Amino acid sequence: MTRSYVQKLSTILLDAITDKDPLVQEQVCSALCALGESQPEEALRACEEHLRLHEKLAHPYRTMILRAMETVVSNHISELDKDMARAVILLASSEMTKAKDLVWDWQQAASNVLVAVGKQFISTVMEEMLSKLQPGALPHYFVVRTLANLSVSNAFGMVPFLTSILNTMLPMLGTAKHDTTREVLCYALQHFSEGTLEYLANLDQAPDPTVRKDAFASPMSSAYDILFQQWLQSREAKLRLAVVQALGPMSNLMPSEKLEEQLPKLLPGVLTLYKRHAETCHVSKSLGQILEAAVSVGSRTLDVQLDSLLAALHAQICVPVESTSPLVMSNQKEVLRCFTVLARYSPDRLLAFLLPRLDSSTERSRMGTLHVLRHAINSAAAQMEVKKPFILSAMRLPLLDTNSKVKRAVVQVISAMAHHGYLEQPGGEALVEYLVQQCALPPEVEKDGVSETGWPDLQREQPQTAGPSSEELPADSVRAVSVRTLYLVSTTVDRMSDVLWPYLLEFVTPVRFTGALTPLCRSLMHLAQKRQEAAPGALLIQYDGNVTLPSPYAIATRLLAVSSSPYHGDGRGAASLGLLNVLHRDIHPLLGQRWATTIPLLLEYLDEHSADTLSQKEWEEKLLVFLRDTLAAVSDNTWVCQLSLEMCKQLPCYNGTPQEKNFLYRCVGTTLGAASSKDVVKKHLRELLETARYQEEAEHEGLACCFGICAISHLDDTLTQLEDFVRSDVFRKSTGIFNIFKDRSEVEAEKAKGALMLCYGHVAARAPRELVLARAESDILRNMFQCFSTKVLGVKVETKDPALKLCLVQSVCMVCQAIRSSAQASCFHFAQKAELVAQMMEFIRAEPSDCLRSPIRKKAMLACTYLVPLEPALEEQVRADMVHGCLQSVMAVLPEPEGDDDHQEPLYLDTMQALEDLLTSLLQRDMTPQGLQVMVEHLSPWIKSPRGHERVRALALSSCLLQHFLEHLHVSALVPFHNLGLLIGLFSPRCADLWPATRQEAVSCVHSLLYLQLGYEGFARDYRDDAVERLLVLKGGLVHSDPATLFHTCHSIAQIIAKRLPPNQLISLLLTLFEGLGDSDKNCSRAASVMINCLLKERGHLLQEKVPEIVSVLRSKLQETWEEHVRQATQYSVSLLASQHCEAVVSSLLGSPLPFDSQTCILWRALAVEPSITAQVLELLLQKMSRDVPFKESRAFLLSSCPGRVATLLPLAATCALSEVTSVAASAPAVLELYPQLFAALLLRVSCTLGVQLPRTLQAKERRATGLALASRNLDPCSSAVDTLQVMLLRGGSEDVVQCVELGGGWESLRTSTGHEEGVARLASAMAKFAGPRLPLVMKALLCTHSSVYEVQRVTSTAFLAELLNSSVVKDLMLLESLLDNLAARQKDTCASVRRLVLRGLANIASGSPDKVRAHGPQLLTSMISGLDDGDDPQSLVALEAMLGLAKLLGLVEPWDLRSVLLHVAVRIRPFFDSEKMDFRSASICLFGHLNKACHGNCEDIFLEQVIGGLVPLLLHLQDPQASVAGACKFALRMCGPNLEREDLAEAFQKHLQEGRGLHFGEFLNTTCKHLMRHFPDLLGRLVSTSLFYFKSSWEDVRAAAPMLTGFLVLHVEPEHRQQVDLEQLLAALQLLLKDPAPAVRMKAAETLGRLVKFA
Repeated sequence: MTRSYVQKLSTILLDAITDKDPLVQEQVCSALCALGESQPEEALRACEEHLRLHEKLAHPYRTMILRAMETVVSNHISELDKDMARAVILLASSEMTKAKDLVWDWQQAASNVLVAVGKQFISTVMEEMLSKLQPGALPHYFVVRTLANLSVSNAFGMVPFLTSILNTMLPMLGTAKHDTTREVLCYALQHFSEGTLEYLANLDQAPDPTVRKDAFASPMSSAYDILFQQWLQSREAKLRLAVVQALGPMSNLMPSEKLEEQLPKLLPGVLTLYKRHAETCHVSKSLGQILEAAVSVGSRTLDVQLDSLLAALHAQICVPVESTSPLVMSNQKEVLRCFTVLARYSPDRLLAFLLPRLDSSTERSRMGTLHVLRHAINSAAAQMEVKKPFILSAMRLPLLDTNSKVKRAVVQVISAMAHHGYLEQPGGEALVEYLVQQCALPPEVEKDGVSETGWPDLQREQPQTAGPSSEELPADSVRAVSVRTLYLVSTTVDRMSDVLWPYLLEFVTPVRFTGALTPLCRSLMHLAQKRQEAAPGALLIQYDGNVTLPSPYAIATRLLAVSSSPYHGDGRGAASLGLLNVLHRDIHPLLGQRWATTIPLLLEYLDEHSADTLSQKEWEEKLLVFLRDTLAAVSDNTWVCQLSLEMCKQLPCYNGTPQEKNFLYRCVGTTLGAASSKDVVKKHLRELLETARYQEEAEHEGLACCFGICAISHLDDTLTQLEDFVRSDVFRKSTGIFNIFKDRSEVEAEKAKGALMLCYGHVAARAPRELVLARAESDILRNMFQCFSTKVLGVKVETKDPALKLCLVQSVCMVCQAIRSSAQASCFHFAQKAELVAQMMEFIRAEPSDCLRSPIRKKAMLACTYLVPLEPALEEQVRADMVHGCLQSVMAVLPEPEGDDDHQEPLYLDTMQALEDLLTSLLQRDMTPQGLQVMVEHLSPWIKSPRGHERVRALALSSCLLQHFLEHLHVSALVPFHNLGLLIGLFSPRCADLWPATRQEAVSCVHSLLYLQLGYEGFARDYRDDAVERLLVLKGGLVHSDPATLFHTCHSIAQIIAKRLPPNQLISLLLTLFEGLGDSDKNCSRAASVMINCLLKERGHLLQEKVPEIVSVLRSKLQETWEEHVRQATQYSVSLLASQHCEAVVSSLLGSPLPFDSQTCILWRALAVEPSITAQVLELLLQKMSRDVPFKESRAFLLSSCPGRVATLLPLAATCALSEVTSVAASAPAVLELYPQLFAALLLRVSCTLGVQLPRTLQAKERRATGLALASRNLDPCSSAVDTLQVMLLRGGSEDVVQCVELGGGWESLRTSTGHEEGVARLASAMAKFAGPRLPLVMKALLCTHSSVYEVQRVTSTAFLAELLNSSVVKDLMLLESLLDNLAARQKDTCASVRRLVLRGLANIASGSPDKVRAHGPQLLTSMISGLDDGDDPQSLVALEAMLGLAKLLGLVEPWDLRSVLLHVAVRIRPFFDSEKMDFRSASICLFGHLNKACHGNCEDIFLEQVIGGLVPLLLHLQDPQASVAGACKFALRMCGPNLEREDLAEAFQKHLQEGRGLHFGEFLNTTCKHLMRHFPDLLGRLVSTSLFYFKSSWEDVRAAAPMLTGFLVLHVEPEHRQQVDLEQLLAALQLLLKDPAPAVRMKAAETLGRLVKFA
């Protein structure tokens, strides 16, 4: 029985091996392997028999079977008996040799079987193989290959046979004619040699330790002759490679004398292959083995071959490496291995060959040479020790190479040399300097994915640990490698410490090494700290006899200067300051304690910032403070003078970095200021003036700052040097110019003048104020203007150079500011004031008025600002011209587009601030209402400008002037503010300007004016008026541009103005506002009308005769204009009319044609102004809407026979009118009063207009209006009703209801027949949540609809009432009982939708009033059971609703009530598990889970049967294509677990079936079946038979899961339970599944068949 059963299983699987799908084939193969795991001999026997009986089976399928056999043999080799092994061997041998031609996959698989068997039964395999290896006859290809593989896989078993095998094979070498045969013979010789070498290397473990290498010498020698002399000459590339692969290991077995004899031929022969093969990895590997063999026998002939060997290997190493080619990479490694052998054998010859090639003309050759040299230094260190001077001398040439790839290779060689002591030798300094030079290179950009050098970094023998904050550069760039190498050598190679210190200091000061400063400083810091630890207290730098080291002054100057750009060069600021701190004793002995405090603070400041956040000005100031502290700490004039001298010397070094040079200029000024030697100061100042590069404008500021700082301590000497220089020949245009300017042009001389003017300005700004006043006009200004203008033939000629103008203006600013800030400024008579003002205004007028190109106008206005307060005072006309000219120059400047010229923004802001300061200073000279009026008159044209940016600027300036006037107001007597009305009338309409900034500034102006009025009325300056202060609150609301908000704010502002405006100012204010009605800005015009109306309302009794005239004019404009004030007047009139004749007005307006035009809509909305009128209007409209039928039945147009519904006009018009009236905010009280009636009527109006069409006349009208874009409202009956309902809810205070329904898409759903119920439910939910107190009356209005003649109204009201039960508000309002009774009455409704919605409502009690479920449990369960049994619903939707409802209720009803219906429900829902409809499957399975949950701890046996019966469907539907069904199955299984009363099974369900987590179905099914079969083995037959039903499922995934379940059940059940399963039926079913169209199903069937072996 067992034998036949296994055979049947095997037969089924073997027959399925011919499946067309490769994955199925693999699974069948795996199943065979699984069969073999349990019954290896039976499985092997079945495979053997199948192959033997099916001779015509195609070889791809035979291959799959042989692969399965190999797996079984490999895993169970120890369990096979000799008979089985012999049968397998014979089969595999037959399969392997059956076809004479090569069929690679098939024959290789058979060969693999033999090799696998040979690991245990080597003798039997060899017996079979040797029978195929007969003398004189060439064996089969795979016989030889199998012998070769056996010699490697079982060397100990094979080597004893090798002698006889070689004796048989050697004669065949001469007879082999085909290249394929020769290749496999070479393959065999290679593996025989490798196996023999392995055997000999492990003789202590070998079975026969007497085996000697000599035993193989003769056969290998004979084979060598044929391979080398005949086959290596073949034209077939594969054969040549096979030969060379064999010769490598064979050379180690050849007799030494034979090898010595053949080397002169062998080596050239192998080297020749380099030229004949593209892939040379095997050639290089073989060559390495031959060289090792030659060296091991002490060959003397190797010397003769060295040159050719080195040349060939060098050519190989020069081949560029592709990172994606592993063969080329392997070849590089093998070639380097050859070089290692040669380096140890003959280092002299190797170096003699390599070093001259460092001067090769080709990049690849130089690169390859350096690569080999680095490898030799590392791998043959002992042999290279005595060659160090020779190698160092040869490295001079590569140091001159400019190729970046070669540079990188040189750096890597230097790294290797440093680790092996080369740099300690004479000449090593040149390599260190080279390394530093590479560190100074600019950062390089690398190509993606390709090393810069194109060479493998095969050896990084030493750990490449990067230094602190290693540079963010491409990993392979020359600079990055150099930086890493320098830090590595400095920190990890102890022997390099004396080489690098203090030598590296020599590279700190030269400019060409600037790029290397950061790594240099870090390395020097590390070296210095090591020396300090070794010798505390000693000086680090010994200058005795070492003249090349930089002086302490040079080091200090250099490191301080480069620190001004702290984040350049990878943070050289921190590195430089850190090195300074370490060298403090060498800089000066007194600096240690001071620097120990100050430098860490500077470093901490740098850590807190980045390149983006650091303020350059602030940082430089900190460095200058640090310098001043240093100079004070030293307090040695000689040291200070030496430092200043060094600073001046280094100035030219920074010509390429203006920022650092300017900082160094400031350092020079600071140092000279600390010097006490006047001669030194004069000398340095004179030299600075003579050597400055005036043509570089970037240096002007630095030079000027230097003189300014120096003037703090040496004013007289500074001015003297400047004046002497001004009088020099530099300003003469003759050829006899001062010697240092002989080659300079006139333009350069102009630039020198600009620099000198800046020097005078900075001197005035920084020098002591009491000393500046006396020298300002006589020395400073006179010399400045002498520089600015030149006399030609006695006529003064001024320059047009903008740069020179800017220098003059900046300098004048600094001089004027210095004079103004002086304590004696009030007593100073500035004779040149008018001249300076005229000059500044000339500059301002010359600037373009449409754009900002330079800061000239800003600086000129600042100069005027500083000049205005000085005596003597300016004339009135001069002041007016100044104001006009400045406004004209600045106000019209066009604003920059957003995102463009961001650098212009600060200049614009600074210019506006300068203009504000100037106007403020002018106002300060005349602080009277008239003076204020004059300034505002200057600004008035700009305030009314049609260009927004000009208005913004004008209002901002006005606000600042008024604020200044208010802050400095001094009223000596109670005098009137006579122009208050005029000014407020000018500013107040601008509160509605289109520009937000203008609006806010206008409010500020009004605020200031009203406080000015209070001030003139006698109130104290700190008095705060509540009404006026409210303006500031209103100001915040003007940020937004909502018109309603703006005009409401304007109205509020007008009210405040009306309260505080003196009566005598009212007329002037109104007249000004009337003028504002014609403002070009419509917003301002409307604001003027709002303010006029407000003023008339508040203060109209003063202008009684004017009111009728104004109202009449505004009312007559309705037909021709849409101005706000006109519309308000018209609405007021209509409201009065309706208060007397409400019904007539409503009837008249309803008679207007549909759709209502805009004028009609305005009139409707006017009826909502007065609440008492609105209520009457709404009641009338409700009557009109309900008086007529909502639609009429009509036949569709022409040929259609389907009846249609057409809306009636009167209800439609009433609905549109309701929308217009309730859209007005003032209608809110009336809407609240009629809320229930409006809500119920409109909701039912929505329901009865679903699918209702407009009359054809209105359809045509609406199409025309839509085409002309005139339709203001949707006239569709249903949409208009929905829109009106929304408006009514909004007006009734139910905004949250509207928003909640909108978020859920409820309003759109209400309009459609398919989504209407959902929309009603969302509306009911929102009402329950946000409008609970209104529900009793709303429900009362809706309850009576159960008898409505319109079915759709019954559906809508039922849906609304059902959803209300989902909320607790029904219980809270004590509406539950009445609502339940009403729904129960509807359960017998003829409409299935109504019955379904009744069940939904009853189920909603579970979530809305769960505590009431027990009380009504029997009633609810009865209703649900009735729904399950509803037979009048062909689509079973009522049953579906019943299942969903029961799922909600089960956990809340009394257990006794539930027990009576439990079994009925379980049986009733079971057919739905496999329904074709997803909703039914999901709902029924979910309800089944809830039934189980309700039974936890009290599960009766009869229900347990239902649980067990449902296990298989639930497990299989976990693979349901619908995610919701799979989720329901997870839940149901989790609930079933406790009822099965097996803890481990329940835990498995809980662990694997968590909600929201992915499921590994196979793992879960395996675990579940294991537990089921452990606890319920008697259920095996029932579970398997149930799963068989799903073998025919329509869902592919379920169909695939069914055999999986069966397979896992079989896997985990004990064999004695096999009688429960009808194996014949199961095998037949699985056999059918193997023919399933879905590959996944076939795979699972095959997998299950593999598991059925358990029943064997």
